Amino acid sequence: MHTRRTLGFVSAVTVGALVMGACSTSEPAATDSSASSPSASSPTSSAPPSSSAVAAAPGCISTELAAMTTRRKLAQMLMVGVKDAADARAVVHKERIGGIFVGSWTDKTILTSGAAKTLSTGRVPVMVSVDQEGGRVSRLKSLGIDSPAPRELAKTKTPAQVRQLAFGIGKQLRALGITVDFAPVIDVSDQGDDTVIGDRSFSSDPVTVTKYGRAFAAGLRDAGIMPVFKHFPGHGHGSGDSHTGTVRTPPLSDLVTNDLVPFRTLLKMPGVAAMAGHLIVPGLTGNELPASVNPKAIQMLRTGRGYNGPAFRGVIFSDDLSGMAAITEKYPIEQAAPMALAAGSDIALWLTTDKVTAVLDALEKSVADGKLSMTHVDAAVTRILRAKKLKRC
Repeated sequence: MHTRRTLGFVSAVTVGALVMGACSTSEPAATDSSASSPSASSPTSSAPPSSSAVAAAPGCISTELAAMTTRRKLAQMLMVGVKDAADARAVVHKERIGGIFVGSWTDKTILTSGAAKTLSTGRVPVMVSVDQEGGRVSRLKSLGIDSPAPRELAKTKTPAQVRQLAFGIGKQLRALGITVDFAPVIDVSDQGDDTVIGDRSFSSDPVTVTKYGRAFAAGLRDAGIMPVFKHFPGHGHGSGDSHTGTVRTPPLSDLVTNDLVPFRTLLKMPGVAAMAGHLIVPGLTGNELPASVNPKAIQMLRTGRGYNGPAFRGVIFSDDLSGMAAITEKYPIEQAAPMALAAGSDIALWLTTDKVTAVLDALEKSVADGKLSMTHVDAAVTRILRAKKLKRC
């Protein structure tokens, strides 16, 4: 996600070792010092023993999955922005959704009161997410959680120092009940600091972005927060701002040697998720469907085919589907959310709770009509439950 002009710069916006338990790929450590195991004085010396997104819940994955109705499974695939604790409790109680998003407009007492820690759908925890990138996108600055912009971090700190900083941020997030951070941005960009990506990017050099993106993500993960790499397949050289309209990137052949380099490397890390951006990519998406709702783009992210990337078995989020004109100019949320999930994403993300019932009704119809397969639904919910630290049966 990135900044939301329609909601006061709100960002739109769910895997630990268990998520990658289905994947034999481990994080590369020899190519960058920030990926190596920290020493006794490093962040992990005081980190929780597990780096998964949320604490363990009773039950196991296949048992929980078998007990869920189709609607409950679909509800696990939704994450929505909430106004306050009462709003969150109401939507979780009514529709048993899988996640909530704490935005700039959200009453932060949902975090300081401990309410965010108590949300659950039976024996399944609710993901609690936020955009805490640092710099311009610091949603919890009012609570004393802040850091310099990524571009500034890459200019002034080593990767090891950034990992330590992110670990400290992650511990603060975890103490508030947050389990998912929509960061780091691993877009490659030379845009001006105050443009849509700008200083949210670590660098215009994909190697530098990879080093610092790995360090930031590892620090969050050390603290038990699931990092989310964004915005696949790369927003940094896009034609504009997807909050205000259609954005086109350079051709896929150009992205492969630049914007996609960080994704190719960093999606090998265990315990991470990814976010698909609202981007038209010549040579990949065609001219109509942005990557976030485009089966070809999500398939490339999932399989790695088309950019020589890894097969990604973590959770895939859509970018915000209700506050960005690249989507909303064409598709209402009742249409956009089913499109994102049918394209292959695991979680559809948007900013308010008022259309959750309508979206679930639309998703049930998509399943009945054969547009959204139960094979994908079951696979997605399995990935989500692994991210929530449920055990294998």
